[in-house]
Amino acid sequence: MTIQETLLDNPRAALAETELMRRIALAAEDYPDEERGKPDILRFMGELELLLEPARRPFRRIDIPKTTNPQTIIVMPGFATGPNRMRYMAEKLEEAGHRTKRWGLGRNWGVAEASMERLEERLIDVHERYEQPVALVGWSLGGLYARELAKRHPDRVSKVITMGSPFSGSPRANNVWRVYQAIAGHRVDKPPIETDVSIKPPVETVALWSPGDGAIAPRSAAGLPEERDRAIALRCTHTGFTYAPESILAVLKELERS
Repeated sequence: MTIQETLLDNPRAALAETELMRRIALAAEDYPDEERGKPDILRFMGELELLLEPARRPFRRIDIPKTTNPQTIIVMPGFATGPNRMRYMAEKLEEAGHRTKRWGLGRNWGVAEASMERLEERLIDVHERYEQPVALVGWSLGGLYARELAKRHPDRVSKVITMGSPFSGSPRANNVWRVYQAIAGHRVDKPPIETDVSIKPPVETVALWSPGDGAIAPRSAAGLPEERDRAIALRCTHTGFTYAPESILAVLKELERS
C-alpha cells in the first residue's frame, strides 16, 4: 500500500500530515526586508552560554537589596519555556522581600486567545487574593503577554517590566520567528488575538533590552518612546535576562520605583 493510500484510509493521519506541511511552509516563508536588524549568527551562537549557567550558578553571589516596597509579582516565561526557566529570578525577587507567583499556564507555546483568557483569570485571582495591584515581569514572549494583560486589566496591574520582548518594529526582526511559526501554527504578524503589540499599556511600562541579545533585535525590545515609559540597556544575552545579575538587579530597582 502506498503512503497516499494509507492516508486516504486514515483521515486523521491525512489531517496530521496536512497540518505538518502547513507549519513547514510557515517556517519557510521569505520576508527578507522584515528581518533587517536581527542579531547576526555569531551573536545568536552566544546564546549557547546558557549551557554553562548550571555550572556557574553555585559560584555566583548577588548582593540582593531588601525591598522597602514589597509587591506581588507574576513572572511570565518566554516562548517554549516554562516556570522553571523563571525560577532563579523569582527566588532572587523573593529574597528581596517580594512575593512571586507563577503565570499558571505551564510551558509557553505561543499566542492563543484561550491562553490569554486563562491569564486573565490568573491575574484576577492573584489580585483578589492579595488585595493589591500586581507587577508583571515577562521575558521575551512572556513580556508581550504581560503588556496585553495590562491593557485588558490596567486597574489590577501596578507595572509591566519586559525583558528582551519584541514589541516594536517588525515581528520578524529576530532569529526565532521561523521556529515560532512552525510550532505555534500562525504567522507572527497575525496572532490569533486582536492586538497591536506596539501600543503601550495604560500603566508604567519598562523595557529591558540588550545589544548583546542574540535572538531579538535590540530596537524591537527597546521600543520607541511612545511605546513604553522607559528603556534600560543591559549587557546580557537573550537567555541571560532570566539569570544575569544585572538583569535581576535592574528588575529589583524598577520594582522599588513603583
